[in-house]
Amino acid sequence: MPAKIRKAVFPVAGMGTRFLPATKANPKEMLPIVDKPLIQYAAEEAVSAGITELIFVTGRNKRSIPDHFDKAYELERELEERGKTKLLEEVRGILPPGITCVYLRQAEALGLGHAVLCAEPIVGDEPFAVILADDMIAPKNGTTGLGEMVEVYNYHGCSVLGSERVPEDQTQKYGVVAAEASGERLWHVNGIVEKPAPEDAPSNIAVVGRYILTPHIFSKLAKTPRGAGGEIQLTDAIAQLLTEERVLAYEFEGKRYDCGDKLGYLVATVEYALKHPELKDGFADYLRNLDVDALM
Repeated sequence: MPAKIRKAVFPVAGMGTRFLPATKANPKEMLPIVDKPLIQYAAEEAVSAGITELIFVTGRNKRSIPDHFDKAYELERELEERGKTKLLEEVRGILPPGITCVYLRQAEALGLGHAVLCAEPIVGDEPFAVILADDMIAPKNGTTGLGEMVEVYNYHGCSVLGSERVPEDQTQKYGVVAAEASGERLWHVNGIVEKPAPEDAPSNIAVVGRYILTPHIFSKLAKTPRGAGGEIQLTDAIAQLLTEERVLAYEFEGKRYDCGDKLGYLVATVEYALKHPELKDGFADYLRNLDVDALM
């Protein structure tokens, strides 16, 4: 039986330039989808997959992330005094009991690989998950994307890359794997390339925002030179890792929303509003009666 996945790393030090000026002083991970920030959806996904330690690799202007997960005594007291019981329960229930949050600072913006490497002192010598909050994955049949991947890891005992088939003309946006089928929605990875041009892409199977990695990735990251964009790429370290141990790509069932993109963010907001128990009926009526042409 492989070691249990107990820890998840959240690289949240990025500047969110695609959402400027909204992210000038507010982290992109704190942008709300209806009434919860992106980082809370990511944390909930981790917790539902059995994670008990959340490791946030932060940067400047990210103080609101630990504030969000911290206890807010003044707010709770005010809600309690006003009899707003439901809101009080929601604020107190952002994370369930028994979940530990750890915050580390990424001193330099040296890329995703470097952010993951910063977490090594906390992760230690055990397998762990990596979650990119701006890749939001809706649960399917009660199971989250990371939850599905944990099941794959528990069975195979090796690194698992969350994957999705993308249009062939969009491979330059992703890390793309060369792989052979190894089961339903599962591939054995033979190679991985960061943001290849469509004509150079080994497939259209892209790695998107979810990873389960063995601790051996840290020794690879420590030796990985700066790659695309002058950053230490996690993809390059994974390419080294798979020369020594098995790595799988798994296509999760839930729908992914690219909330690092303005259009993807708006799509997620609309679709989650249509699922929201308090808003769905009124919002659906609004959309049915919306005169789009009059707005353009």
